[in-house]
Amino acid sequence: MEKYICKTCGTQFPPCDHQPESCPICMEERQYVGPGGQEWTTLHEMTVSQNYTNEIKREESNLYSLKTAPEFAIGQTAYLIQHNGFNLMWDCITYLDEYTIETIKELGGISAIALSHPHYYSAQVEWAEAFNVPIYIHEDDREWVIRESDHIIFWSGESLKLLDGLVIHRLGGHFKGGAVLHWENGNEGKGVMFTGDIIQVVADRGWVSFMYSYPNLIPLPAETVERMAGKIKPLSFDRIYNAFHRVVEKEADLAVQRSAERYVKAIRGELFRT
Repeated sequence: MEKYICKTCGTQFPPCDHQPESCPICMEERQYVGPGGQEWTTLHEMTVSQNYTNEIKREESNLYSLKTAPEFAIGQTAYLIQHNGFNLMWDCITYLDEYTIETIKELGGISAIALSHPHYYSAQVEWAEAFNVPIYIHEDDREWVIRESDHIIFWSGESLKLLDGLVIHRLGGHFKGGAVLHWENGNEGKGVMFTGDIIQVVADRGWVSFMYSYPNLIPLPAETVERMAGKIKPLSFDRIYNAFHRVVEKEADLAVQRSAERYVKAIRGELFRT
């Protein structure tokens, strides 16, 4: 039996003797099925093709990014945060090979995996099994777990402290259980926020935005964005890394607040007239 992977979103399915009929992640309005219809692959096919590699890049002290090249599925970046002997993988990518496993082991391995939202669940169980580690997912997004595993721990409430200085916060928005990771020690102690695309860094790197569906351009209600901005406001951070290797280098906390204000004005028709 094969563990089929959706080529559009990169989600790996449980072992099956035939291709799934559809991908629930992509059939929902926050994703999409491409014009060519549903397409599938497997990790074995990806590996033997020799078309893919994972680029592992040092971003700053104790932080590495992981991204598959050429781009596969959604094309997100995952991060490996080294924090007081605890190595956290934030978000996940689909492709995993022996080179990646050995390279990460040289960096101290992985202690746990944590996810911002379902679009990056990808092959999370494959990674968890390779490193024998837990996966942390907010219980509000339990229904979107396609491949179940004993490695998965569903957490509840508004925050989860993994260690002092390394805390996951539920903001909601893009998904009900949408979460961000606050790393207090990052950026030379100025603080880093990893946002997936719960908070999206935009083309102008001094700003961010928010969305219910990015590919289909469905906005969030103003009240939801106000609530998200309010939840993150007490946290101290100077830099943001999003899921697509976009970075707000400094004063990221202020960028979130002014961006939320601009978003709310736009949604309420107070920002411009066209």
